[in-house]
Amino acid sequence: MIDLRLLKYLEGYLTENRRIRFKEVLSQRTKHFTVATEDVYQLHNTSAVIRSCDVFGIQEVNIIEEQNTKRIDREIAMGAQKWVDLNRYHSVKDCIADLKEKGYQIVATTPHTNNCSLNDFDITKKSCFFFGRETEGLSDEVLESADCYLKIPMAGFTESLNISVSAAIILQHVTSKLKQTDINWRLSVTEIQEKKLDWIAKTIKSYDKIVARFYNKS
Repeated sequence: MIDLRLLKYLEGYLTENRRIRFKEVLSQRTKHFTVATEDVYQLHNTSAVIRSCDVFGIQEVNIIEEQNTKRIDREIAMGAQKWVDLNRYHSVKDCIADLKEKGYQIVATTPHTNNCSLNDFDITKKSCFFFGRETEGLSDEVLESADCYLKIPMAGFTESLNISVSAAIILQHVTSKLKQTDINWRLSVTEIQEKKLDWIAKTIKSYDKIVARFYNKS
């Protein structure tokens, strides 16, 4: 439960521009869609995906590190890891189980005999878009667990895109369409308050001391 008195007090430490920016960004955040990367080897690819999620309002990113465990490239993510929630998993099984428990359908972004073109994708369903390794693609475990398969229409000789490019194309398309609907895609009031408090904690200096001072005065 968020202490609203504390939240209001802490907002006083933000500049007016930062308070306005937090409000604007949070109003466009969603958990209706999320993204999962599976053992992506190139560090800059995961970082770039996180950056795209922030740009298009995706609040959560799921990172599976069954084989490859690496830190996020802060330079490429350009601070996006501060604003986007990262859920880390050591196995595909745990990630998929958690996502399904949260009500997400598993969308494998890969060419498949039963695939769906991006233009025909059903945006009404809560979905997690899975992106696989640079060379091997998604594992059989993800493909067998997928509820649907999604492809980006391409007209050239090249049959695939870099995963960070694919993620950006897909997220831009589905979030743009989502915002034209009546679907309740935004964060709840409680989620907004919790995330605002989290962002404030990551923004102001001496956060712990300020909080302690607030409660000592109360």
